[in-house]
Amino acid sequence: MADNKPLLLDFEKPLAELEDRIEQIRSLAEENGVDVSEQIEALEARAAQLQREIFSTLTPSQRLQLARHPRRPSTLDYIQAITDEWIELHGDRRGNDDPALIGGLARLAGRPVVILGHQKGRDTKDNVARNFGMASPGGYRKALRLMEHANRFGMPIVTFIDTPGAYPGLVAEEQGQGEAIAVNLREMFRFEVPILCTVIGEGGSGGALGLGVGDRLLMLEHSVYFVATPEACAAILWRDAQKAPEAAVALKITAPDLKQLGIIDQILPEPLGGAHRRPLEAAANLKQALLSNLDDLESLSGRQRRELRYQKFRQMGVFQEAS
Repeated sequence: MADNKPLLLDFEKPLAELEDRIEQIRSLAEENGVDVSEQIEALEARAAQLQREIFSTLTPSQRLQLARHPRRPSTLDYIQAITDEWIELHGDRRGNDDPALIGGLARLAGRPVVILGHQKGRDTKDNVARNFGMASPGGYRKALRLMEHANRFGMPIVTFIDTPGAYPGLVAEEQGQGEAIAVNLREMFRFEVPILCTVIGEGGSGGALGLGVGDRLLMLEHSVYFVATPEACAAILWRDAQKAPEAAVALKITAPDLKQLGIIDQILPEPLGGAHRRPLEAAANLKQALLSNLDDLESLSGRQRRELRYQKFRQMGVFQEAS
């Protein structure tokens, strides 16, 4: 029998205790025929207030926990929720079909598009099969094949980013991991069709960049985007992975930080408590944002989109020092 209990993060425990207390009082009142509606109403108002307080003051480390939540909607979840039709395509035409990076043809509100994304597993067995969303060179070459197809037939490209990073194993390096990602970066600057990229969970290092060169880079409110995981950063800088919370602050991994730095273009709001609490609402917000941005981008010519995409990335990291 499936366990439907919510998976609680540390900072959610005070809220869960209050919600449990409300359920206990409601249950006792029903058993004894006592009217406690006013008390329950007051406690529910307190619970709603507590939830707002918790989720309006999340630290970067807590946002990282939300981004990694096992029940956070994945690429396939969003595809099923927002598309009218979906046909998954397989293989990189070189003998590989990486399940950690999926792609295919879809209709988004009637528009034909090509959708690509990292795919994590739902449980341990599925995660092992999908290598925890860490794509191999074959995955990035499959993505490139599908993006070239989209560019040839004038279909917008939509990518969903959710990976701790590209697979760093010896076999992946032997098969040309760095080269596969670099080719994707180069080619995505060349395409003239609209490209929309959205960070839906973790956006880790070169593994994220392999799907991350777009006209617009969107980011769900509680997603994270980083050059290295906070744990890896802490191990490198302080030789202590326990300092990951400090590294998460220093790395500027949250959506508000990255919007201020000009790395991302738009923050997409999530339901209170995170996208896993109300996935259909999160999907509806995502779909609306994708369609709105597609409308804007399709008003431009292919040459204009390509030039603006190039300038967008050239301006990243540029700053002026005040005397």
